[in-house]
Amino acid sequence: MKIPFLKQLQRLAGPAAHEVELLAPAGPAGAAIERTMRHLLAELPDLLMAAVVEVASGKPLATYTVDRDLRPGAVAGFNAEAVRQVQAGLRAQGMAGEQVEEMVFTLPSQLHLLRLVPTGQWFVYLAVDSRDTNLAIAREVMRGGLTLLEPARRGQ
Repeated sequence: MKIPFLKQLQRLAGPAAHEVELLAPAGPAGAAIERTMRHLLAELPDLLMAAVVEVASGKPLATYTVDRDLRPGAVAGFNAEAVRQVQAGLRAQGMAGEQVEEMVFTLPSQLHLLRLVPTGQWFVYLAVDSRDTNLAIAREVMRGGLTLLEPARRGQ
Protein backbone atom coordinates (compact mmCIF):
# COMPACT_ATOMS: atom_id res chain seq x y z
CA MET A 1 0.00 0.00 0.00
CA LYS A 2 1.30 3.44 -0.92
CA ILE A 3 0.77 6.02 1.79
CA PRO A 4 2.21 9.45 0.87
CA PHE A 5 2.74 10.43 4.50
CA LEU A 6 4.93 7.38 5.15
CA LYS A 7 7.01 8.10 2.07
CA GLN A 8 7.61 11.63 3.36
CA LEU A 9 8.67 10.25 6.76
CA GLN A 10 11.18 7.95 5.04
CA ARG A 11 12.69 10.91 3.18
CA LEU A 12 13.43 12.65 6.50
CA ALA A 13 16.09 9.98 7.08
CA GLY A 14 17.84 10.99 3.85
CA PRO A 15 17.46 10.46 0.14
CA ALA A 16 15.77 7.30 -1.07
CA ALA A 17 18.34 4.62 -1.80
CA HIS A 18 18.38 2.88 -5.19
CA GLU A 19 15.80 5.27 -6.59
CA VAL A 20 16.14 8.12 -9.07
CA GLU A 21 14.56 11.16 -7.49
CA LEU A 22 13.45 13.59 -10.19
CA LEU A 23 13.25 17.16 -8.89
CA ALA A 24 13.07 18.92 -12.29
CA PRO A 25 9.77 20.18 -13.64
CA ALA A 26 7.80 17.80 -15.83
CA GLY A 27 8.16 18.12 -19.57
CA PRO A 28 10.84 17.47 -22.17
CA ALA A 29 13.68 18.67 -19.94
CA GLY A 30 12.54 16.49 -17.04
CA ALA A 31 12.24 13.48 -19.34
CA ALA A 32 15.74 14.06 -20.73
CA ILE A 33 17.16 14.38 -17.20
CA GLU A 34 15.50 11.12 -16.19
CA ARG A 35 16.84 9.38 -19.34
CA THR A 36 20.31 10.64 -18.47
CA MET A 37 20.09 9.26 -14.95
CA ARG A 38 18.77 5.91 -16.20
CA HIS A 39 21.64 5.79 -18.72
CA LEU A 40 24.20 6.30 -15.94
CA LEU A 41 22.61 3.55 -13.87
CA ALA A 42 22.44 1.12 -16.78
CA GLU A 43 26.04 1.68 -17.83
CA LEU A 44 27.55 1.93 -14.33
CA PRO A 45 25.70 -0.60 -12.17
CA ASP A 46 28.14 0.04 -9.30
CA LEU A 47 27.39 3.78 -9.27
CA LEU A 48 27.52 5.21 -5.73
CA MET A 49 25.64 8.42 -6.44
CA ALA A 50 24.71 10.73 -9.28
CA ALA A 51 22.97 14.04 -9.88
CA VAL A 52 22.04 16.54 -12.55
CA VAL A 53 22.55 20.01 -11.10
CA GLU A 54 21.85 23.59 -12.12
CA VAL A 55 25.13 25.53 -11.87
CA ALA A 56 23.72 28.97 -11.02
CA SER A 57 21.65 27.85 -8.03
CA GLY A 58 23.31 24.57 -7.07
CA LYS A 59 19.84 23.03 -7.13
CA PRO A 60 19.76 19.32 -7.96
CA LEU A 61 17.36 18.48 -10.78
CA ALA A 62 17.68 14.72 -10.22
CA THR A 63 19.57 12.55 -7.75
CA TYR A 64 20.42 8.90 -7.14
CA THR A 65 22.24 7.17 -4.32
CA VAL A 66 22.92 3.61 -3.22
CA ASP A 67 23.05 4.56 0.46
CA ARG A 68 21.07 7.06 2.53
CA ASP A 69 24.34 8.24 4.10
CA LEU A 70 25.51 9.49 0.69
CA ARG A 71 23.71 12.74 -0.05
CA PRO A 72 24.07 13.84 -3.67
CA GLY A 73 21.60 16.67 -3.12
CA ALA A 74 23.77 18.14 -0.36
CA VAL A 75 26.95 17.72 -2.39
CA ALA A 76 25.34 19.36 -5.43
CA GLY A 77 25.53 22.87 -4.01
CA PHE A 78 29.19 22.50 -3.05
CA ASN A 79 30.06 21.16 -6.49
CA ALA A 80 28.19 24.01 -8.16
CA GLU A 81 30.12 26.46 -6.01
CA ALA A 82 33.40 24.78 -7.04
CA VAL A 83 32.44 25.21 -10.71
CA ARG A 84 31.54 28.87 -10.17
CA GLN A 85 34.83 29.50 -8.33
CA VAL A 86 36.93 27.94 -11.10
CA GLN A 87 35.00 29.96 -13.69
CA ALA A 88 35.63 33.14 -11.66
CA GLY A 89 39.32 32.23 -11.45
CA LEU A 90 39.48 31.87 -15.22
CA ARG A 91 37.87 35.28 -15.68
CA ALA A 92 40.30 36.81 -13.16
CA GLN A 93 43.21 35.44 -15.18
CA GLY A 94 41.83 37.00 -18.34
CA MET A 95 40.75 33.63 -19.73
CA ALA A 96 37.09 34.56 -20.12
CA GLY A 97 36.93 32.68 -23.44
CA GLU A 98 37.74 29.41 -21.69
CA GLN A 99 35.01 27.29 -20.12
CA VAL A 100 35.17 24.52 -17.53
CA GLU A 101 34.26 21.23 -19.17
CA GLU A 102 35.01 18.69 -16.48
CA MET A 103 36.18 18.41 -12.89
CA VAL A 104 37.56 15.26 -11.29
CA PHE A 105 37.99 14.62 -7.59
CA THR A 106 39.96 11.53 -6.67
CA LEU A 107 39.77 9.97 -3.23
CA PRO A 108 41.60 6.84 -2.13
CA SER A 109 38.52 4.68 -2.73
CA GLN A 110 36.30 6.81 -4.97
CA LEU A 111 36.25 8.85 -8.16
CA HIS A 112 33.96 11.87 -8.39
CA LEU A 113 33.39 13.27 -11.86
CA LEU A 114 31.34 16.22 -12.95
CA ARG A 115 30.91 17.39 -16.50
CA LEU A 116 29.13 20.50 -17.68
CA VAL A 117 26.74 20.52 -20.61
CA PRO A 118 28.14 22.73 -23.41
CA THR A 119 25.86 25.62 -22.42
CA GLY A 120 27.45 25.54 -18.94
CA GLN A 121 24.11 25.89 -17.16
CA TRP A 122 23.85 22.31 -15.85
CA PHE A 123 26.30 19.61 -14.93
CA VAL A 124 26.10 15.88 -14.44
CA TYR A 125 27.84 14.50 -11.37
CA LEU A 126 28.65 10.93 -10.49
CA ALA A 127 30.66 9.06 -7.90
CA VAL A 128 31.98 5.53 -8.29
CA ASP A 129 34.12 3.17 -6.30
CA SER A 130 37.59 3.28 -7.85
CA ARG A 131 37.92 -0.50 -7.41
CA ASP A 132 34.87 -1.07 -9.64
CA THR A 133 35.22 1.62 -12.31
CA ASN A 134 38.15 3.53 -13.75
CA LEU A 135 38.16 7.14 -14.86
CA ALA A 136 38.11 6.34 -18.59
CA ILE A 137 34.96 4.24 -18.26
CA ALA A 138 33.25 6.86 -16.09
CA ARG A 139 34.11 9.59 -18.62
CA GLU A 140 32.77 7.58 -21.55
CA VAL A 141 29.51 6.81 -19.76
CA MET A 142 29.23 10.47 -18.79
CA ARG A 143 29.63 11.55 -22.44
CA GLY A 144 26.78 9.25 -23.44
CA GLY A 145 24.59 10.71 -20.71
CA LEU A 146 25.33 14.26 -21.82
CA THR A 147 24.21 13.50 -25.37
CA LEU A 148 20.81 12.53 -23.94
CA LEU A 149 20.63 15.71 -21.89
CA GLU A 150 21.87 18.42 -24.24
CA PRO A 151 18.95 18.54 -26.73
CA ALA A 152 16.53 19.24 -23.87
CA ARG A 153 18.80 21.95 -22.47
CA ARG A 154 18.99 23.74 -25.84
CA GLY A 155 15.18 23.63 -26.06
CA GLN A 156 14.72 25.61 -22.84
